[in-house]
Amino acid sequence: MDAIVSIRNMTVDFDQGHRFVRALHGISLDVGRGETVGIVGESGCGKSITWLAALGLLGKRARVGGRVMMGSKSLLDLDPNGLAGIRGGKIAMIFQDPSSSLNPVHRIGRQIGEALRLHRGLRGSAAKAEARRLLDRVGISNAAQRLNEYPHELSGGMNQRVMIAMALAGEPEVLIADEPTTALDVTIQAQILDLLRELSADNEMALVLISHDLGVVADMTERVAVMYCGRIIEQAATDALFSRPVHPYTRGLIAALPDIVGPKRRLASIPGTVPPPDRLPPGCSFAPRCARADEACTDRQPELAGVGGDSHDVSCLHAAELAATAMREAANHELEQA
Repeated sequence: MDAIVSIRNMTVDFDQGHRFVRALHGISLDVGRGETVGIVGESGCGKSITWLAALGLLGKRARVGGRVMMGSKSLLDLDPNGLAGIRGGKIAMIFQDPSSSLNPVHRIGRQIGEALRLHRGLRGSAAKAEARRLLDRVGISNAAQRLNEYPHELSGGMNQRVMIAMALAGEPEVLIADEPTTALDVTIQAQILDLLRELSADNEMALVLISHDLGVVADMTERVAVMYCGRIIEQAATDALFSRPVHPYTRGLIAALPDIVGPKRRLASIPGTVPPPDRLPPGCSFAPRCARADEACTDRQPELAGVGGDSHDVSCLHAAELAATAMREAANHELEQA
């Protein structure tokens, strides 16, 4: 795979005054050119922190280790001026709440124009024409009028489209969409996701979709990384992950999805909650919530390793056994469907 962004053994520690608390524990992830990658997990698992750290957006209290490479550039070694050329220009990010990301006291046109000036050097009538084109591209009607309006005059869905237009202003090679449909109703969610899919295909732009919604991830992505307590605990092609989930946490997440067809059944749930970073249990972080855990699981944190031959990586001491179970379940499901 032609990796456009390569993260290797990235760690993040936050200064708590009297000590540092580790939030990310050695994240390694590649994003290929034009690829769509999903990152899933409960709140507090480190999904957003991974990319905020990669772009140097965590502030002075965060200490970031490891490597983040984009081509020959090491992003963690760049000074603020060097990073400014990457943010928005090479890697753009859409945040989950447009109402807090857009400046309420500036018109839409000024905010998009600022991105065009910083990343493409456009000013005046050229910037205004390009801003109008971008609003048209993301499906906002009466673009010339909307440029003169403020964020509070637009709906939540339109503000999210404005955020996407601003992200596209720098013609990025990678777009990070952090829960881009959280505050939107179902109809608008579908429109935004269709727009992201179309833009990614048209511009050969890599898309990283951070989401709690497994249904969206299954429909939108080619590859999925499942995170828990600051680690990637399973990573595979989307079809493989949803048809043959191996890690008990991934299996629990998928079991909690409602089945649209077939008989009604009680939804499964994962007991407990994600522990805070400063109170992780010994051994496997998921062990206290895992029905498969045994004494060995409390002794050490398992490494992410391959199961089978299809680039399916799992961090579990019982991965081989669970992978065999997943294969049998997938085969039985195929027989039932036949």
